[in-house]
Amino acid sequence: MANNSDNTADNTAENTADGGIKTDNAFRRIDPYGIYPEPTYSGAISFMRRKFSRDLDGIDVAVTGVPLDTATTNRPGTRFGPRGIRIESTELAWNRPYNWDFDPLDILAVVDYGDCYFDHGRPENMPAAVEAHITEILETDTAVLTLGGDHFLTYPVLCAHAKKHGPLALLHFDAHSDTWEDPDPQRIDHGTMFYHAAKTGVIDTDVSVQVGLRTHNPDTLGITVLDANAVHEMGPLAIAEKIKQVLGDRKVYFTIDIDCLDPAFAPGTGTPVVGGMTPHQALTIMRNLEGIKVVGMDVVEVSPPYDVSGVTALAGATFAYEQLALYAAAWKR
Repeated sequence: MANNSDNTADNTAENTADGGIKTDNAFRRIDPYGIYPEPTYSGAISFMRRKFSRDLDGIDVAVTGVPLDTATTNRPGTRFGPRGIRIESTELAWNRPYNWDFDPLDILAVVDYGDCYFDHGRPENMPAAVEAHITEILETDTAVLTLGGDHFLTYPVLCAHAKKHGPLALLHFDAHSDTWEDPDPQRIDHGTMFYHAAKTGVIDTDVSVQVGLRTHNPDTLGITVLDANAVHEMGPLAIAEKIKQVLGDRKVYFTIDIDCLDPAFAPGTGTPVVGGMTPHQALTIMRNLEGIKVVGMDVVEVSPPYDVSGVTALAGATFAYEQLALYAAAWKR
């Protein structure tokens, strides 16, 4: 496995082949490891300047988008979320995530797999299309980081992961529980998918945790809830410790709805709720979860049409980078 200096040298050789520094690492990159800075304001856009590729030979993580907003109950626009997160990730693609003592991109081979295709005129076929897309990646023993898209997409993504790993522990950052009762298993709604995940055994509610909630739903389905008040009162270090106690050594699917943040910090989302976490609280929790066995992850509900200066998409890109660090810490260090 190459180290960062070797990777930078390899990529620099390509980028300076004709005497001038090149951009467009999304297409020109040689080595899937490491970073090679290019101007944040130019070049082809991919997540963290990773190479666009569907060749997963030797790849640890494939980043893929699901441009969905047909299941939202309020404002649409999350179909532009994957693109928005990719754009803002260029602000991060020159340095390791702060407070970690390693860069996940040094030890993980990561590509941008592009987006899942589904026919917007056949919304009833979307869940199967997403599940098949994720299954295709997982069958190569490559992990998946999914960029959304409204939160319903997590259900077919979870189903694909459960086929590979069995029932999963769910770690869920959100303003909403998304476990409201729904008697129709075919209904597509971003507020009910974890109800179905629990009822069908895709997740094990005894070892699942929801963090940052601040909307009423009296039936927790047995999931441990650490609501926004708990985060503010206990502090992020105590919250992280509690999460690790509940998750134990189970395999974890980690989903982040960007509305877990207070709308002061994440206005670009469909269903904002005041009183949420600050970015510092959320990041501190994540950085103290090292050791949890993350096997799948997503960041969802970024809606660029309602964003301000890209701050919500930037938070989404930052959280996704942190998820890569957690995955690397679990399986590659």
